[in-house]
Amino acid sequence: MRPVIIGVGGAYSGVGKTTVVCEILRRFENWGAIKYTKTPFYSSVTDDIAVLVEEGKDTKRFLDAGAVKVVWVQSPYSELPVTLPLATGMLSQVRGILVEGNSAVEVLQPDIVIFIAGDRKQFKESSGNILRMAHIVVFERELPFLVPKNAVTFRKDEEDAFMNSVLELICKRMTEQENSQGASGE
Repeated sequence: MRPVIIGVGGAYSGVGKTTVVCEILRRFENWGAIKYTKTPFYSSVTDDIAVLVEEGKDTKRFLDAGAVKVVWVQSPYSELPVTLPLATGMLSQVRGILVEGNSAVEVLQPDIVIFIAGDRKQFKESSGNILRMAHIVVFERELPFLVPKNAVTFRKDEEDAFMNSVLELICKRMTEQENSQGASGE
């Protein structure tokens, strides 16, 4: 069975995407993570531990939180259809994959999308598509904007309820995968 993929995007830089990814990694065993960083000219996909454990990098935070493997994708947006499948392939042995970054989430179309809204009324243009894809929206004190009607919402301080919802969606996606594999005779 292929890993369940969870995408974490957000309204703006510094809204808490990495914190949410780390919280999920702390609670689930045998999960990996992909960190996406936009670059203007080149693409790089690496799981070189010497690069990933540099102090101050989100990739180190993922490993410290319990990721069994991390892949760092650096790429222009136009190259993501090539670089992201490479990255997910490098994580094919894990139970689940967390993907951080709006562009990566948009291109990869994960099984579950979590949108971190923060508390600002404005958000960067690229995050609108991620919000529309969201299964779960996390916000500070009150929702700063309308969310898709099928999305479940949580305040950041409702961590247990949020994690239970994430677990429920993971179980649902895994069951759907098992059922579709059984139906296809694999």
